[in-house]
Amino acid sequence: MPGRRTKFEEKETAPMRVITGEARGRRLKELSGMDTRPTTDKVKESMFNIVQFDIEGRKVLDLFAGTGQLGIEALSRGAESAVFVDVRKDVAALIRENLAHCGFAGRARVVQGDYLAFLTGCREKFDLVFLDPPYASGFLEKALETIAAIDIVSENGIIVCESAQETVLPELPAPYAVGREYRYGKIKLTTCRRTV
Repeated sequence: MPGRRTKFEEKETAPMRVITGEARGRRLKELSGMDTRPTTDKVKESMFNIVQFDIEGRKVLDLFAGTGQLGIEALSRGAESAVFVDVRKDVAALIRENLAHCGFAGRARVVQGDYLAFLTGCREKFDLVFLDPPYASGFLEKALETIAAIDIVSENGIIVCESAQETVLPELPAPYAVGREYRYGKIKLTTCRRTV
């Protein structure tokens, strides 16, 4: 219908900001258009409430980084370091800008490349992993399976997945396990853990 707002426009019109911590209130730049789908402040706040005791001093992976807001929020809340991965060159440049604006460039690394190529070549462990790929792309399921297969999460580490409510995550091999689900309208957050 002419003049009808898109789902992307309806999701959030307020500027994206760091919610709390060292960079609290800093505005983050976004790319115009529908190629990135930033996590809303409400869902982001809920996400960080879930992992609030698992951030400080931890190594973070923001795999489908988009604007970088999830990894930046973790850095603001005391994460030791973060790696941001996104396939698009313009998005990687945007993440670098947002990191510099928040003063976190020295604690971060931005990788412009395919998520599977990054995972299969990964030689480091992460304590906290954020997975927020495009909905219904199949990337979330494939990323989870790959992460468990190559075992890049540290002992007692957490993976936080954002997906559409109807998404069914795959069973993961031990020591990985799919944990609790949290629902926010049409959005679902799921935590997965490496139990040992």
